[in-house]
Amino acid sequence: MSEAVTVLRAVGVRKSFAIPGDSLEVLRGLNFSLTGGTSASIRGESGSGKSTLLHLFAGLEGVDSGEIEWGGAPISGWSPRRLAAERAIRLGLVFQAYHLVGEMTALENVLFAARIAGKVDSKVRERARYLLDRVGLGGRERQLPGKMSGGERQRVAVARAILNEPKLLLADEPTGNLDEKTGDRTMELLLGLVAEQGVSLVLVTHSPRFAAECDEQWVLQEGLLEKI
Repeated sequence: MSEAVTVLRAVGVRKSFAIPGDSLEVLRGLNFSLTGGTSASIRGESGSGKSTLLHLFAGLEGVDSGEIEWGGAPISGWSPRRLAAERAIRLGLVFQAYHLVGEMTALENVLFAARIAGKVDSKVRERARYLLDRVGLGGRERQLPGKMSGGERQRVAVARAILNEPKLLLADEPTGNLDEKTGDRTMELLLGLVAEQGVSLVLVTHSPRFAAECDEQWVLQEGLLEKI
């Protein structure tokens, strides 16, 4: 049997932020790895650095020291242009605040990452329509985000994140702005799509129930990750 491929690794990651007269170290030599086809949840108290960590995983912020690797490749030396291009191919991102473009239709929002990767063609458009249908928004392709509920906007965001068939999906409190019932449906959809598409998942959540649905559970405390 071949060895599982590591899609994400953090090695000795440190991150600090300046505060008046001092600096605050949020991550203190943190280590983490995730193999292909695996889901992992990360919990922690408010202010523990969960969102910061996910931004580092996504290459949206740089580490102070240590290394983030995508598929075994260290990303610290990559230019912003290469980071953006590789991110569009390798990663899918789902945020608590959706980050949809208000002037774009549901279909245009789903296609947004593909446009960044320069991959919009008839096949990609067909997949975007399929994913909108898969998330329960078939026939709503021309709807603007402002005319949608929070749950519907999050479903568009999930479809967008999976469009490019990424190896890794990073989700930061994807149910944080949703009521309990809609949050349950969104998590069911997210985990179902991850299993269906064979994507690895890192889920930042405050919910022990949602965290327990992942293959691995991690807790971020005192700047370090501990597997439980």
